[in-house]
Order: sequence, then C-alpha cells, then structure tokens
Amino acid sequence: MNSKEIASKAFAMPLCSPSYPKAPFHFVNREYLIITYETDLDVLRAIVPEPLEVVEPYVKFEFMSMPDSHGFGNYSEAGQVIPVRYKDKPGNYYHSMFLDNFGPIAAGREIWGFPKALAQPSLKVHTDVLTGKLMYHNEQIALGTMAYKYKALDTKAIEKNFSETPNYLLKIIPDVDGSPRICELVYFLLTNVNVKEAWEGPAELELIHHTMAPVAQLPIKKIVSAVHLLTDVTLPFGHIAHDYLKHNGN
Repeated sequence: MNSKEIASKAFAMPLCSPSYPKAPFHFVNREYLIITYETDLDVLRAIVPEPLEVVEPYVKFEFMSMPDSHGFGNYSEAGQVIPVRYKDKPGNYYHSMFLDNFGPIAAGREIWGFPKALAQPSLKVHTDVLTGKLMYHNEQIALGTMAYKYKALDTKAIEKNFSETPNYLLKIIPDVDGSPRICELVYFLLTNVNVKEAWEGPAELELIHHTMAPVAQLPIKKIVSAVHLLTDVTLPFGHIAHDYLKHNGN
C-alpha cells in the first residue's frame, strides 16, 4: 500500500478495520436522565480549564440510554457535565463519561476529545421510578432515581437549548515521545434535535468514591432539578475554540 492509498483510506484506527464508521453520528430515541446538583464552587474552578469560566456551583449528572445509534448499535452512558461560560456565552463542559461500548469510546476520544472510559452504566424504569446506575468493574459508584413521568415540560424550549448551547471538551493526543501533540479546547453544537418527550420530577443522586472513576470528587450539596428526556439528535464534527500549545509558545 503506497502513501497515496494510505492517505485516501485513513480516518480511524486500525487502518484496515476501523473501530467506528465515519462521522457524523445520528441517535434515535436517545433517552436522558439528567440530575443537576449543587457542589463546591472552588472544586469546579480547580478542574475546569481556562478560558472556560465557572460561574455557578452546579453539576449535571447524566445517565443515557442509546438503543439506536447509527454505526454503534445499542449502548448506555453516564457522566458529569459542568455548566460554564466562554466569551460571555453559556455552555457545557464534559468532565467525565463512562460507557459500555468500545466504538463510541474510540470515536469520541479521537475525533472530539470526549473524556470517555469503559464502565457499565444503565438507565431503566422500575415500576414508578426511572433509575440510572453506574458500575465500574461491578462496583456501584453512582445511583440516580427520579419519579417516572411526573410532570411534563415544554419540549420546544429544551430543543432550543440543546441546539444553541455549545458543548466543550479538552482534547489531548500525545506524540510518539509522550509529549502532547494536540491539546485543544474543542466545541460542538448538536444538530437535528427533536425532543419527543420531556419530564421533570423529584429525584435523588448518590455518588461513591472510587479511585479510577472519581465522580464523588464533585460532592453533592443538594439536588437542584431533574429531567427525563426522549430525543433524536445528530453529533456533527467539532471546532477548535482554543489551542493550548500555540498559546503556550509551543
């Protein structure tokens, strides 16, 4: 295989059997349980990278079920998202993500810089309760519960928020000597957003300390709100908001 052939075929690893198809990716009936809680503002400011700003002491813990993900199939995900501001505009910073499917782990990390790791999340209905769990090697580290379809919300308002709010990621790819070859703040906007159902209700969240999945490092002071959503969305390619190597003189 010559250089031209390699360049024409290369978009993911391994070259001859890529771990994922070409983006963008579309998700049908993507279901969310999002529990927003208050945490320690100083802890948030210590982990969120500049030039993003933390202005409120809130974290969104998300449990997701994705039964129809184009190119990836059926999988689940959970993690923490931090509301931020960038150039006076609100956005979301993805702090941690755990899922049970290698394809989206590889694609998310390599293309956008999603902080994805392998674990065992789930989102299920148990009688009158929507229950989200996050297991790491058979140890439970997060449990979220919400009253099932308690009170309906305005789906159009949520669609607008999903479509217009930028989402930020810290993309790090090392060079062959271990030094950072790429270190960028990346952002994306979801497209083709269709919120089919939206609900709010009482909820609880428990986080357990774990060395390899430190979700409890963002402690819970109180639950602020909870929403249950059923959506269709497309994840398009991202954009570079800030290049840390260039701004650092490298």
